[in-house]
Amino acid sequence: MRIGELSQRTGTSRRLLRYYEDQGLIVSSREANGYRIYDEAFVDRVLQIRGLLDAGLPTRLIKQILPCLNKPRAIHFEDATPEMLAALEDERDRMTQRIHCLERNRDAVSEYLDEVRRKRADTSNDSDSPALWYQCSDG
Repeated sequence: MRIGELSQRTGTSRRLLRYYEDQGLIVSSREANGYRIYDEAFVDRVLQIRGLLDAGLPTRLIKQILPCLNKPRAIHFEDATPEMLAALEDERDRMTQRIHCLERNRDAVSEYLDEVRRKRADTSNDSDSPALWYQCSDG
């Protein structure tokens, strides 16, 4: 498939797809006219990359762990350095913190909605708001 179709199927801009290719996260072949051609498997690969980026992993770490995502039951790194393992542990811990923050915010929104609905049912105009918002930080 051409880059436009991959872009459309993954919701990823062509520019980002070219960036992923420059970073060695995906590869393409070229037609005689120079157009990039991607294998069907790159639809899932791009979605994996986007998910990992959304989770906060940098492309340098994503590039190292992508080979493991093809066969999750047979994960092994012959070239895993202590630095890489430490970086992955730090990223995992940061994701865990973000998950907890998102859970707190989700719960606060749910409490707010429950309270608003309860007050509407009671036809009360009390303006107290039970929702507490938490700032999710990356650090």
